[in-house]
Amino acid sequence: MSEIRFPLPDVGEGLTEAEIVQWRVAPGDRIALDQVFVEIETAKSLVELPSAFEGVVSELLVDEGNTVNVGTPILVIQTDAPGPGSASPAPGATPAESAPAPSTAPAAPAVPAPPSGTVASHAPTASEGGGAVLVGHGSSGPAPTRRKRHPSPGGAHENFATVPATAAPTAPPASAAAAAAGTPAARPSAPAARLDTGVPVIAKPPIRKLAKDLGVDLSRVVPTGPIGDITRDDVIRDASQVSVFRNIQTPEWPEGREDRIPVKGVRKAIANAMVHSAFTAPHVSVFVDVDATRTMEYLKRLKASPDYAGLRISPLLIMAKAMIWAVRRNPSVNAQWTDEEIVVKHYVNLGVAAATPRGLIVPNIKEAQAMTMVELAASLEQLTLTAREGKTQPAEMQGGTITITNIGVFGMDTGTPILNPGEVAIVALGTIKQKPWVVDGEVRPRFVTTIGASFDHRVVDGDVASRFLADVASIIEEPALLLE
Repeated sequence: MSEIRFPLPDVGEGLTEAEIVQWRVAPGDRIALDQVFVEIETAKSLVELPSAFEGVVSELLVDEGNTVNVGTPILVIQTDAPGPGSASPAPGATPAESAPAPSTAPAAPAVPAPPSGTVASHAPTASEGGGAVLVGHGSSGPAPTRRKRHPSPGGAHENFATVPATAAPTAPPASAAAAAAGTPAARPSAPAARLDTGVPVIAKPPIRKLAKDLGVDLSRVVPTGPIGDITRDDVIRDASQVSVFRNIQTPEWPEGREDRIPVKGVRKAIANAMVHSAFTAPHVSVFVDVDATRTMEYLKRLKASPDYAGLRISPLLIMAKAMIWAVRRNPSVNAQWTDEEIVVKHYVNLGVAAATPRGLIVPNIKEAQAMTMVELAASLEQLTLTAREGKTQPAEMQGGTITITNIGVFGMDTGTPILNPGEVAIVALGTIKQKPWVVDGEVRPRFVTTIGASFDHRVVDGDVASRFLADVASIIEEPALLLE
């Protein structure tokens, strides 16, 4: 037996520290190659770390909730004695250095699973690496699952956590009970089957968090995922809610007089970015009320079009297209300020502020100016779902050129948004609702919204800001202008 102390790797550009959110293993558990063993939180993302070694977990060196620096050992693994012709990784080796070793060992694909079926593993392909991957963005090969079941044929899929973290120390008994109660290689196809057999539900950690926030009992949710897993839509459908961010109930007053929340992770990153932006860039804001009736009519036609089947169509799509069109007419709003020069960018990496259960993040759609309406709709939907499920990668939040924040989804009319650091313009879309509006000298009910925007006054003068926002408003009033 040889002992390996697994250090916290750098899973993003310039990562210096991360918080241990949830251990997926416990001392005494057997860990397989590429098995996800811990979930960490960086400044902006939840990340699942896969193991580059096979063996038995002997010690967890960091408690959940603690923040550690990159390079700090977090886990001790006792590896099996190396067989003839195989190489054992050095105790001080990093995951990247020692990951290839298991793939060259003859016995790597045939590591016997314990009788209780503690883990399911697969042999990594040459293209798979042992480095950290983001939630839901693992290597291209088959990903291991944590569901205790007999091997069954199936294609590659994302990593799915099938038991809550609190059940990890008792995984072998739970697995044995599940195997004894269910049929071989059985997958739950209905809630009743899970309730009768005791087989755990299949749901990723963000889905479990969503279900907890909405008060949904996952054992009673009918799964529609590709491997019998519960999806976000399944949970929302069961809860009859349109958003995880809507208040579900009014709780009782806590017994304690105050809570103290450590400033770390996403909240620390948000605070630093907002302070830097607010006190370095002189903000100026402008607003305009817009008759969005034709936009709402246009959206109805898009929803009925076969080209948009299966896509989520909302006013944000027209707003995004309007901003791209207005940037082309007013390029100086799509720029960056440095002390030496103003860099005007002739491409649009459109940032979309996304409120998630973990805090505000701003991923962006790369090269949005080159996308068709259908492509932009698909990108917006994917960006939103990825952000709310906590799977946004650090690279997806870098390189933005201009940002939109949709405060209308919260019922807000308007606001004064703070610039995303490194950008000189941000646009806020307010709620769209019917109001009395004068049309041809008569007061009629129309769908009206308020658009607000903030600019870096070092780069954008008042006339440019006004023209840009007027251009955005003109598209919301008449989407047909996009055809020019």
